[in-house]
Amino acid sequence: MEESQELALTQLRKSVEKLSSSTEGYEKPTLMRFLIARSMNPNKAAKMFVDWQKWRASMIPPSGFIPDSEVKDELETRKMFLQGPTKSGQPLVVCKVSKHLTSKDQLPFKKFLVHVLDKSIASAIQGKEVGDEKVACLIDLQNITYKNLDARGTITGFQILQAYYPERLSKCYILHMPGIFVTLWRFVCRFLDKATKEKIVIVTDAEEQQRLEEEVGLDALPEEYGGRAKLTAFQDVLLPLAAP
Repeated sequence: MEESQELALTQLRKSVEKLSSSTEGYEKPTLMRFLIARSMNPNKAAKMFVDWQKWRASMIPPSGFIPDSEVKDELETRKMFLQGPTKSGQPLVVCKVSKHLTSKDQLPFKKFLVHVLDKSIASAIQGKEVGDEKVACLIDLQNITYKNLDARGTITGFQILQAYYPERLSKCYILHMPGIFVTLWRFVCRFLDKATKEKIVIVTDAEEQQRLEEEVGLDALPEEYGGRAKLTAFQDVLLPLAAP
């Protein structure tokens, strides 16, 4: 297996060069995420990698991260929280959808999602970035109304995750799914790839709640969801500056 991985990595690097780019500065764990996301196909992984490079160059400032000041309005809703580490050492992103409102202008929301993902990944880095850090997610749908339903925003979020953060999501738990969200979720699922769907757990009974508590750990899980942790809003988490 190791030999086949090395061969795939070599082919990936060559394919990236053919696309007029370079893998210089990127270690094996980072490149392997792109290979795994494209079923170990070096050519497809190379295209995904180069697309990711171009996307980050267009989306992220030269500093390497989107500052709080650029996503101030979204942060002030206090709908996103950064917890952890979980039992497996991963950050846990908690989203309270009842505090989310749809927006006609998707760019600020996209920037906010990137800000959230980058900061979450940075919080998982111990010393030096490895390149395969993962993030767990908990989506809380309690008390949502029709004004909170955002099919476009939900699809955008998962598409960014799938296209530009391959193999970063470890697990996504969805809690308190009401009937008004079911139709929207079925529509959203059309845009999810198989690997993403397999990482989603809709918590609907005591057995799944126990699984959530065991996998995340009570020290990382907020009190609202059966754990012992206090919720910490994203803007209240201070990290050393680090690019994902």
